[in-house]
Amino acid sequence: MVNTLIPETTEPAHNRLSAGPAVTGRGQTRRRRHQAVVAYVFLTPTLLFFAVFLTLPLGFALLLSMSRWAGFDLGDIDPVGLDNFTGLFADGSTFLAPILTNTLLFALGTVALALAGSVLVATCIDKLRFQGLWRTLYFLPIVTTVVAVGNVWKYMYEPGGLVNGVLNALGLGSVAFLQDPDTALPSVVVVQAWASVGTAILILTAGLKSIPESYYEAAALDGAGPVTVFWKITLPLLRPSLLFVCITQFITGLQSFALIIVMTKGGPGDATNVAALEMYRQAFSYGDWGAASAAAFVLFVVVLVVTLAQLWIFRRKGEDA
Repeated sequence: MVNTLIPETTEPAHNRLSAGPAVTGRGQTRRRRHQAVVAYVFLTPTLLFFAVFLTLPLGFALLLSMSRWAGFDLGDIDPVGLDNFTGLFADGSTFLAPILTNTLLFALGTVALALAGSVLVATCIDKLRFQGLWRTLYFLPIVTTVVAVGNVWKYMYEPGGLVNGVLNALGLGSVAFLQDPDTALPSVVVVQAWASVGTAILILTAGLKSIPESYYEAAALDGAGPVTVFWKITLPLLRPSLLFVCITQFITGLQSFALIIVMTKGGPGDATNVAALEMYRQAFSYGDWGAASAAAFVLFVVVLVVTLAQLWIFRRKGEDA
């Protein structure tokens, strides 16, 4: 009698092998989904904050930039399309020149003076004793209110002030710093650079501390002088810190107007009038919130373009190096 062996019905081997990883994969997906939900729950307060104080105001400003509104009743918002933007650059408008021109000159002058001064001072402080004391002294203008800084320098620029007193002692004549259209803007630029140099010094000092001493020791063995070391070692290795200082200082300069209000109120004439001050005037003095919002978006585009240009220039220099 022949015994017929009936094979047992079993699950294919590849199914048995893949069952475990499939279950594990589903478990990992479920775990990731749970972690994402928990993360968004914790992020909810921050997201609500940005929605209320950033997204909604930005959308409302965009609406106002294409409308005419006096700033009282929301029902009085009158859509006008791109008329506010075209009005900024129409013939006879002062926004492009001198206002936007003053804004760029103010920012460029501030960055140039603050950057040059901070690099020089930070390099000197790095060689001195009691570095914390010197950094604190240079940082004091940052913690001083803009109103106090502006008023002090305003009195110093007066015909009988300290600056003209020094010029007279040197045998030079007095200068109407804030009353002359040719000298008003450079005078305010000097004050803005002086007030902002403390932050740049702190950043650059930290950048100098991050440069390995081995580079300077190798340069000394090769007989390199101080000027060569500064141009070939210090400045190239300070590029990240310099980039950060340039971008932040330029954005601050493009948005500044409080110091100008305190010292010159935009005068004489429009000699020191800048975009942020013009936005303030259009909104709060003239009640034209549409023009003010349009000017704000134009200034935003200028800040974005300048920032991207700075990033491109520094990256290209880094690649060339």
